[in-house]
Amino acid sequence: MTREQTIAHDLLSIGAVFLRPDKPFTWASGIKSPIYCDNRLTLTAPEVRTHVEEGLVDLICKHYPGVEVLMGTSTAGIAHAAIAGHLMGLPMGYVRSSGKDHGRQNRIEGKLEPGRRVVVVEDLISTAGSCIEVVEALREAGAEVLGIVSIFTYGLQKGLDRLAAAGVSNFSLSNFDAVCEIAAAEGKIRPEDIARLKRFRADPSDGSWCSP
Repeated sequence: MTREQTIAHDLLSIGAVFLRPDKPFTWASGIKSPIYCDNRLTLTAPEVRTHVEEGLVDLICKHYPGVEVLMGTSTAGIAHAAIAGHLMGLPMGYVRSSGKDHGRQNRIEGKLEPGRRVVVVEDLISTAGSCIEVVEALREAGAEVLGIVSIFTYGLQKGLDRLAAAGVSNFSLSNFDAVCEIAAAEGKIRPEDIARLKRFRADPSDGSWCSP
């Protein structure tokens, strides 16, 4: 299997990604979704965690060889940035969703000198809004953001457009297509469900995918 397929298998095997096209989940926005993702579960599965962290290190070394600091997104990216940073012998920190209301009121935690070349570590890319906020905060602090690495991406067009507009690249260990392919191969969904799932990915606000 390719790495994307291996990570897809890993995520499905521990329930970090769960496909349920016939009984969709409901997002806070009210949108019906056939997929649920909680990559925090990788932290409690040592073998999967090893695949993920080694994979993130490989992506960083391949695509961002000049990196000097890893910065995790709060909160899901923090542990992955810490583990990858340890494996690479690099400093790490993280970016809060907002500044603290006490002490030094930091938003960026960890030492970050202006001009440092940074890679953002994220667990999941959907519409990309939160990770772009992190990129902007780092840029405002004077960092040179080389790009993002993540465990999984939905590949939603809104997210792709936002990343392009922000001038930032993302490389993910696995993706929506790989998860669908492996889930069908392992009997977790029907092969004919793949087309429905891709209709959801094309436009999550269009609930017509719910009909077989």
